[in-house]
Amino acid sequence: MTITETAFLTDSELAELNRHFETESASTIIRWAVDTFHPHLCLSASMTDAVLIDLAVNVEPSIEVVFIDTGYHFPETLETVENVRRKYGLNLRIMTVAHHDEELWKIDPENCCSAVKVGQLDRALAGKEAWMSGLRRAESPTRGQAPIVVRDLRGLVKVNPIATWSDLDVAGYIKDHDVPVNPLVDQGYPSIGCMPCTKPVAPGEDPRSGRWSGLEKTECGLHD
Repeated sequence: MTITETAFLTDSELAELNRHFETESASTIIRWAVDTFHPHLCLSASMTDAVLIDLAVNVEPSIEVVFIDTGYHFPETLETVENVRRKYGLNLRIMTVAHHDEELWKIDPENCCSAVKVGQLDRALAGKEAWMSGLRRAESPTRGQAPIVVRDLRGLVKVNPIATWSDLDVAGYIKDHDVPVNPLVDQGYPSIGCMPCTKPVAPGEDPRSGRWSGLEKTECGLHD
């Protein structure tokens, strides 16, 4: 999929949509994405919680949900994948990374994410026109200006329906809708990635400070 193939939405039109969506509900944004792109649309899930999944399947139950199994996930994360799949009857696509003889996170931490995450997302997005993620501005200063809708480096339209949500918004939605949450969240892991590169976070710290602790790394590359 190239920029040319999604050229029915120009960059200026996406910018205008981004401004408009600042005051719209997440469900309205998801409805727009589904009406515009489905079935050439998917949702990428990390399984920290199922808030975006809950919102999305209420709009379109058949939406494809992508989970990247890096081979390095916490057991609790894989358990959450199954719990969420059963609860919602998901159209779930698990992208499994080929086995590596070397532990990439040890020998090449900077490029490990590219090898085991970004490449798998690229595969999952082949043939798609757009994708959604649960990225939020409140998660860290580096995400503070995250757009709601934008064209990504692949030329696809990327939609972040809950970009404007606060932590309280997320907690309230989870409580009101009985949304599954990864049990590690209650153990001090507000942002959950691969087991070797994720540590608990002390109260009051940046929620993503436990990711790649000790490295000058703040993102895995999925959201570039």
